[in-house]
Amino acid sequence: MHIAIAGNIGSGKTTLASLLSKHYGWEVHYEDVESNPYLNNFYEDMQRWSFNLQVYFLNSRFRQIVDIRKSGRTVIQDRTIYEDAYIFAPNLHAMGLMSTRDFDNYSSLFQLMSSFLEGPDLLIYLKASVPTLVSQIQKRGRDYENSIRLDYLKRLNERYEDWTGGYKLGKLLVIDVDNNKFSENPEDLGDVIRKIDAEIHGLF
Repeated sequence: MHIAIAGNIGSGKTTLASLLSKHYGWEVHYEDVESNPYLNNFYEDMQRWSFNLQVYFLNSRFRQIVDIRKSGRTVIQDRTIYEDAYIFAPNLHAMGLMSTRDFDNYSSLFQLMSSFLEGPDLLIYLKASVPTLVSQIQKRGRDYENSIRLDYLKRLNERYEDWTGGYKLGKLLVIDVDNNKFSENPEDLGDVIRKIDAEIHGLF
């Protein structure tokens, strides 16, 4: 079974993936942040490095999905390939930070890759307001994230709402992170687990 967690920067995907992995004994595949050779450059000069970064993520996540399907195990994935293609890349293009030529090339590559893929069995979307995102980004203190603009987070949130509103690739569970502090409150985590259990039992 393939469970995936989607959400904006700072919504708590990695934290929830770790907590669920511990609770269920699931294998976890994290987003490749630490060894990503483009991330620092991207936040310093988005226009120059946007295409390189998005292709790197596309490749990384496609490999993850292939590995997940081959493994035959239940795996939880921190962010999906679909968020890159439907949220991050189009947002960079709309903001003038990725050229139309690069965006069209990227989109063509994604369409080819996605023809070989199935969506996750369950998608957990962590919905969070911009103030919540900013607060959580500041807490984790990654230097390269200090320059993230509020309008960038706001635009991404709008795209997440559009994407999840029409999501049809599988089951979708929305967690309101403004009102559910699963990282700090065991009762809130228990609430998330109960909702996941209800969704999972419907998958068999």
